Amino acid sequence: MKEHFSEQLEELRRNLILLGGEVERQIQHAIEALIEADEKKAEEVIASDEEVDRMEMMVEEQAVQLLALQQPVAVDLRFLVAALKINNDLERIGDHAVNIAEGAQRLSGQRPFKPFIDIPYMAEVAMSMLKQSLDAFVNRDAELAKKVIKKDDILDEKNVSIIRELLTYMAEHPSLITYCLELISISKNLERVGDLATNICEDTIFIAEARWVKHHATELTP
Repeated sequence: MKEHFSEQLEELRRNLILLGGEVERQIQHAIEALIEADEKKAEEVIASDEEVDRMEMMVEEQAVQLLALQQPVAVDLRFLVAALKINNDLERIGDHAVNIAEGAQRLSGQRPFKPFIDIPYMAEVAMSMLKQSLDAFVNRDAELAKKVIKKDDILDEKNVSIIRELLTYMAEHPSLITYCLELISISKNLERVGDLATNICEDTIFIAEARWVKHHATELTP
């Protein structure tokens, strides 16, 4: 019975990793759709949201069933509680990818008034945080999780910087207001991806060390 439970936990872990890989691709393709003004690629990201939702529901059903039928304790219980939260965070990351893709759709017929430099940089940081947060989860690596959490400040600062710059453009060139608001929305969505990757890291630390660091990201050492 214990061996069967271990196999079920491993299957759940694999499904979470698959979901994580899917939302990683969504974010990447959404940003590519923006930079390349590729409306078709944006549509593909939006369409893929149904698959993400399906995967999220499957993982939730698995986790709830294991909690109800196996009555796990200690690290297995922590894993299942964290898995439910991580599952939800990954689905929300997929939603942010869709938001970015929808913005890319709306901007696809317009010529950028400045090079896309800061947005791709933010996307690179956000995707790196997401990938490393999933690596930390897979390996129950609390130290890697703590390093990823500290990266969130980079995204927060860059988001503020982008908003300030775009507000200046909007004040000086009212014709750019709609375009700039779309870029602000995309920047904010990327910043939220970093927040959700941070959540995954906090849950990983909970699994590995049986302690919460939520709302105490600067207190990452015992």
